[in-house]
Amino acid sequence: MALPALPKVELRELGNTGLKLSCVGFGASPLGNVFGPVSDDEAIGSVREAFRRGINFFDTSPYYGGTLSEKVLGKTLEALGVPRSEYIVATKCGRYADGFDFSADRVTKSIDESLERLQLDYVDILQCHDIEFGSLDQIINETIPALKKLKETGKIRFIGITGLPLGIFTYVLDRVPPGAVDVVLSYCHYGINDSALEDLLPYLKSKGVGVISASPLAMGLLTESGPPEWHPASAELKSACRAAAVYCKERGKNISKLAMQYSLSNKDISSVLVGMNSIKQVEENVAAAVELETVGKDEKTLAEVEAILKPVKNQTWSSGIQQS
Repeated sequence: MALPALPKVELRELGNTGLKLSCVGFGASPLGNVFGPVSDDEAIGSVREAFRRGINFFDTSPYYGGTLSEKVLGKTLEALGVPRSEYIVATKCGRYADGFDFSADRVTKSIDESLERLQLDYVDILQCHDIEFGSLDQIINETIPALKKLKETGKIRFIGITGLPLGIFTYVLDRVPPGAVDVVLSYCHYGINDSALEDLLPYLKSKGVGVISASPLAMGLLTESGPPEWHPASAELKSACRAAAVYCKERGKNISKLAMQYSLSNKDISSVLVGMNSIKQVEENVAAAVELETVGKDEKTLAEVEAILKPVKNQTWSSGIQQS
């Protein structure tokens, strides 16, 4: 007797790229041991399960774990043994363990290093990593033209930019030729506590730019265990999120699932990236997405949590520490 088909996450178009990304994206920074050690078996198991459940989008960076995330992701994708066309890989350039360098020379070398670590001939998206820490004018006049040349060689298919302050996206997109940037990756600006990215979506759509949103749990704020010690949020924001998490737990609800579903519910966002390093995490994120599609989100609890977080809504922080 055949096993029933596993429910899979939906695919969404990414801007004008023609790519169809899984609505849940696999954030591979945890594979670089940035949140604790991950064995090869755990890494391979989580990527295999993600792919089995319809997740086709994997995002990494040479910065994560000082290149370890790319190496481990490369090994796990190789272990999948599926055609390259069946998954989408994004990596980044410009941010490294030893600092930032958005020069044309460095980003051109960077992709060759990344491809070797990833064991790939090309990446689907190469993103300038946390551009607010560089010169935005250098990004416009030097970095993006260098990436355009890489596009012509076939080493990358599409060009992206990432960062925390939303103003960096409009600054760059208003100053580059139409179509020069294909994708933006924003983080911590589309969640229950901060949905400021929503105001930017019509502008990004008008530019033909695809949108990826990362960190739906606000780097740990919207979890039962709470954020790490280094989290740069204000004491007021941390306190409100803690109160919201407790409120959910007391009612037998999970704030992380609620937060994930809130982020996934906006179809103008192509993929919601969340860090994963275990089969259990993959299962939970896929289950949240499937439940959203089939049952819908818990509107009552969501409204109550939004009320708790209303006094701190869209309160952001300095981008001195981030995981985008």
